[in-house]
Amino acid sequence: MTAISLGPSPARREALTRRIRLLVAVTITYNVIEAIVAITAGTLASSTALIGFGLDSVIEVSSAAAVAWQFSARDHAVREARERTTLRIIAVSFFALAAYVAVDAVRALSGTGEAERSVPGIVLAALSLAVMPFLSAAQRRAGRALGSASAVADSKQTLLCTYLSAVLLVGLIANAVLGWSWADPIAALVIAAVAVKEGRDAWRGDGCCAAPVSVTAARTGGDCGCRDGCECC
Repeated sequence: MTAISLGPSPARREALTRRIRLLVAVTITYNVIEAIVAITAGTLASSTALIGFGLDSVIEVSSAAAVAWQFSARDHAVREARERTTLRIIAVSFFALAAYVAVDAVRALSGTGEAERSVPGIVLAALSLAVMPFLSAAQRRAGRALGSASAVADSKQTLLCTYLSAVLLVGLIANAVLGWSWADPIAALVIAAVAVKEGRDAWRGDGCCAAPVSVTAARTGGDCGCRDGCECC
Protein backbone atom coordinates (compact mmCIF):
# COMPACT_ATOMS: atom_id res chain seq x y z
CA MET A 1 0.00 0.00 0.00
CA THR A 2 1.41 3.41 -1.01
CA ALA A 3 1.95 5.78 1.89
CA ILE A 4 0.21 9.15 1.62
CA SER A 5 2.14 12.12 2.96
CA LEU A 6 0.42 14.05 5.71
CA GLY A 7 3.11 16.73 5.84
CA PRO A 8 2.28 20.45 5.70
CA SER A 9 1.16 21.93 2.41
CA PRO A 10 3.56 24.27 0.56
CA ALA A 11 1.59 27.31 1.75
CA ARG A 12 1.57 26.08 5.34
CA ARG A 13 5.29 25.26 5.12
CA GLU A 14 6.06 28.79 3.91
CA ALA A 15 3.98 30.33 6.72
CA LEU A 16 5.79 28.21 9.32
CA THR A 17 9.15 29.14 7.79
CA ARG A 18 8.32 32.85 8.08
CA ARG A 19 7.25 32.34 11.70
CA ILE A 20 10.52 30.59 12.55
CA ARG A 21 12.52 33.38 10.89
CA LEU A 22 10.68 35.96 13.01
CA LEU A 23 11.14 33.99 16.24
CA VAL A 24 14.83 33.48 15.51
CA ALA A 25 15.26 37.22 14.84
CA VAL A 26 13.57 38.07 18.15
CA THR A 27 15.71 35.50 19.97
CA ILE A 28 18.94 36.88 18.49
CA THR A 29 18.00 40.49 19.33
CA TYR A 30 17.04 39.66 22.90
CA ASN A 31 20.15 37.58 23.52
CA VAL A 32 22.48 40.26 22.17
CA ILE A 33 20.98 42.76 24.64
CA GLU A 34 21.03 40.13 27.39
CA ALA A 35 24.70 39.35 26.75
CA ILE A 36 25.75 43.01 26.89
CA VAL A 37 23.83 43.69 30.11
CA ALA A 38 24.90 40.45 31.83
CA ILE A 39 28.61 40.72 31.00
CA THR A 40 28.68 44.41 31.98
CA ALA A 41 26.82 43.84 35.26
CA GLY A 42 28.88 40.74 35.99
CA THR A 43 32.14 42.60 35.46
CA LEU A 44 31.05 45.45 37.74
CA ALA A 45 29.92 43.01 40.46
CA SER A 46 32.78 40.51 39.94
CA SER A 47 30.09 37.86 39.39
CA THR A 48 31.27 34.80 37.48
CA ALA A 49 27.66 33.58 37.33
CA LEU A 50 26.50 36.75 35.57
CA ILE A 51 29.46 36.75 33.18
CA GLY A 52 28.80 33.07 32.43
CA PHE A 53 25.15 33.85 31.80
CA GLY A 54 26.20 36.58 29.36
CA LEU A 55 28.51 34.18 27.51
CA ASP A 56 25.63 31.69 27.38
CA SER A 57 23.64 34.40 25.61
CA VAL A 58 26.45 34.68 23.05
CA ILE A 59 26.16 30.93 22.44
CA GLU A 60 22.38 31.32 22.12
CA VAL A 61 22.98 33.92 19.40
CA SER A 62 25.29 31.55 17.49
CA SER A 63 22.67 28.79 17.65
CA ALA A 64 19.83 31.07 16.54
CA ALA A 65 22.03 32.51 13.78
CA ALA A 66 22.66 28.98 12.50
CA VAL A 67 18.91 28.39 12.23
CA ALA A 68 18.48 31.82 10.60
CA TRP A 69 21.11 30.81 8.02
CA GLN A 70 19.26 27.58 7.31
CA PHE A 71 15.89 29.28 6.85
CA SER A 72 17.32 32.16 4.82
CA ALA A 73 17.16 29.83 1.82
CA ARG A 74 13.93 30.22 -0.15
CA ASP A 75 14.06 26.74 -1.62
CA HIS A 76 12.79 23.96 0.64
CA ALA A 77 15.35 21.47 -0.71
CA VAL A 78 18.23 23.83 0.14
CA ARG A 79 16.90 24.28 3.68
CA GLU A 80 16.78 20.50 4.10
CA ALA A 81 20.36 20.21 2.85
CA ARG A 82 21.49 22.74 5.46
CA GLU A 83 19.70 20.90 8.27
CA ARG A 84 22.60 18.62 9.29
CA THR A 85 25.16 21.43 9.33
CA THR A 86 22.80 23.54 11.43
CA LEU A 87 22.28 20.69 13.88
CA ARG A 88 26.04 20.22 14.24
CA ILE A 89 26.50 23.92 15.00
CA ILE A 90 23.74 23.76 17.62
CA ALA A 91 25.29 20.61 19.12
CA VAL A 92 28.71 22.24 19.42
CA SER A 93 27.04 25.24 21.06
CA PHE A 94 25.45 22.93 23.63
CA PHE A 95 28.79 21.26 24.38
CA ALA A 96 30.55 24.61 24.71
CA LEU A 97 27.82 25.84 27.04
CA ALA A 98 28.05 22.68 29.16
CA ALA A 99 31.84 22.96 29.39
CA TYR A 100 31.78 26.59 30.44
CA VAL A 101 28.99 26.14 33.00
CA ALA A 102 30.75 23.11 34.50
CA VAL A 103 34.11 24.88 34.77
CA ASP A 104 32.48 28.01 36.19
CA ALA A 105 30.55 25.92 38.72
CA VAL A 106 33.69 24.14 39.88
CA ARG A 107 35.48 27.47 40.24
CA ALA A 108 32.58 28.83 42.28
CA LEU A 109 32.57 25.76 44.55
CA SER A 110 36.30 26.14 45.10
CA GLY A 111 35.67 29.61 46.48
CA THR A 112 37.40 31.53 43.69
CA GLY A 113 36.25 35.15 43.92
CA GLU A 114 33.34 36.64 45.83
CA ALA A 115 30.56 38.29 43.89
CA GLU A 116 28.94 41.51 45.03
CA ARG A 117 25.20 42.15 45.12
CA SER A 118 23.85 42.95 41.63
CA VAL A 119 20.36 44.45 41.29
CA PRO A 120 20.64 44.73 37.46
CA GLY A 121 21.57 41.04 37.37
CA ILE A 122 18.53 40.06 39.43
CA VAL A 123 16.23 42.13 37.18
CA LEU A 124 17.78 40.62 34.02
CA ALA A 125 17.46 37.05 35.30
CA ALA A 126 13.82 37.60 36.28
CA LEU A 127 13.02 39.13 32.88
CA SER A 128 14.69 36.26 31.01
CA LEU A 129 12.82 33.75 33.16
CA ALA A 130 9.57 35.37 32.04
CA VAL A 131 10.41 35.81 28.34
CA MET A 132 12.39 32.71 27.32
CA PRO A 133 9.71 30.03 27.94
CA PHE A 134 7.33 31.75 25.50
CA LEU A 135 9.99 32.10 22.79
CA SER A 136 11.01 28.47 23.24
CA ALA A 137 7.45 27.12 23.13
CA ALA A 138 6.53 29.15 20.05
CA GLN A 139 9.60 28.01 18.10
CA ARG A 140 9.20 24.40 19.23
CA ARG A 141 5.58 24.31 17.99
CA ALA A 142 6.53 25.82 14.63
CA GLY A 143 9.56 23.55 14.26
CA ARG A 144 7.57 20.41 15.01
CA ALA A 145 4.77 21.42 12.66
CA LEU A 146 7.32 22.05 9.90
CA GLY A 147 9.30 18.91 10.68
CA SER A 148 12.53 20.82 11.35
CA ALA A 149 14.85 19.10 13.81
CA SER A 150 17.16 22.13 13.87
CA ALA A 151 14.39 24.55 14.84
CA VAL A 152 13.29 22.16 17.61
CA ALA A 153 16.91 21.79 18.80
CA ASP A 154 17.32 25.58 18.89
CA SER A 155 14.08 25.90 20.89
CA LYS A 156 15.54 23.45 23.42
CA GLN A 157 18.58 25.66 23.81
CA THR A 158 16.31 28.63 24.43
CA LEU A 159 14.50 26.54 27.04
CA LEU A 160 17.85 25.69 28.60
CA CYS A 161 18.45 29.43 28.89
CA THR A 162 15.24 29.55 30.95
CA TYR A 163 16.71 27.02 33.39
CA LEU A 164 19.94 29.00 33.56
CA SER A 165 17.92 32.15 34.23
CA ALA A 166 16.24 30.41 37.16
CA VAL A 167 19.59 29.17 38.46
CA LEU A 168 21.10 32.64 38.11
CA LEU A 169 18.14 34.32 39.81
CA VAL A 170 18.23 31.94 42.78
CA GLY A 171 21.99 32.31 43.07
CA LEU A 172 21.95 36.11 42.92
CA ILE A 173 19.11 36.41 45.43
CA ALA A 174 20.69 33.85 47.76
CA ASN A 175 23.99 35.70 47.57
CA ALA A 176 22.36 39.10 48.13
CA VAL A 177 19.97 38.09 50.92
CA LEU A 178 21.33 34.96 52.63
CA GLY A 179 25.00 34.92 51.69
CA TRP A 180 24.75 31.36 50.27
CA SER A 181 27.37 30.76 47.59
CA TRP A 182 26.95 27.03 46.96
CA ALA A 183 23.36 26.79 45.58
CA ASP A 184 24.11 28.31 42.18
CA PRO A 185 27.10 26.11 41.18
CA ILE A 186 25.34 22.90 42.29
CA ALA A 187 22.30 23.67 40.13
CA ALA A 188 24.60 24.80 37.30
CA LEU A 189 26.23 21.35 37.22
CA VAL A 190 22.79 19.81 36.66
CA ILE A 191 22.16 22.26 33.82
CA ALA A 192 25.53 21.31 32.29
CA ALA A 193 24.49 17.64 32.29
CA VAL A 194 21.23 18.54 30.53
CA ALA A 195 23.17 20.57 27.96
CA VAL A 196 25.40 17.58 27.18
CA LYS A 197 22.33 15.40 26.57
CA GLU A 198 20.70 17.97 24.30
CA GLY A 199 23.97 18.45 22.42
CA ARG A 200 24.29 14.71 21.89
CA ASP A 201 20.72 14.51 20.58
CA ALA A 202 21.30 17.44 18.21
CA TRP A 203 24.56 15.90 16.92
CA ARG A 204 22.77 12.65 16.12
CA GLY A 205 19.92 14.60 14.52
CA ASP A 206 17.34 13.26 16.93
CA GLY A 207 14.04 15.04 16.47
CA CYS A 208 10.47 14.22 17.28
CA CYS A 209 9.14 15.19 13.89
CA ALA A 210 12.04 15.10 11.50
CA ALA A 211 9.97 14.22 8.43
CA PRO A 212 6.38 14.21 7.14
CA VAL A 213 4.59 11.06 8.24
CA SER A 214 2.68 8.54 6.20
CA VAL A 215 -0.76 7.11 6.89
CA THR A 216 0.92 3.99 8.29
CA ALA A 217 3.15 6.03 10.59
CA ALA A 218 0.21 8.16 11.67
CA ARG A 219 -1.63 5.07 12.88
CA THR A 220 1.28 4.19 15.17
CA GLY A 221 2.85 7.52 16.07
CA GLY A 222 0.11 10.13 15.85
CA ASP A 223 -0.85 12.50 13.07
CA CYS A 224 2.18 14.74 13.60
CA GLY A 225 4.75 11.95 13.29
CA CYS A 226 5.90 11.69 16.89
CA ARG A 227 8.58 9.11 17.59
CA ASP A 228 8.37 6.97 20.70
CA GLY A 229 8.96 9.01 23.84
CA CYS A 230 8.37 12.37 22.14
CA GLU A 231 5.67 14.92 22.80
CA CYS A 232 5.05 16.58 19.45
CA CYS A 233 1.31 17.18 19.57
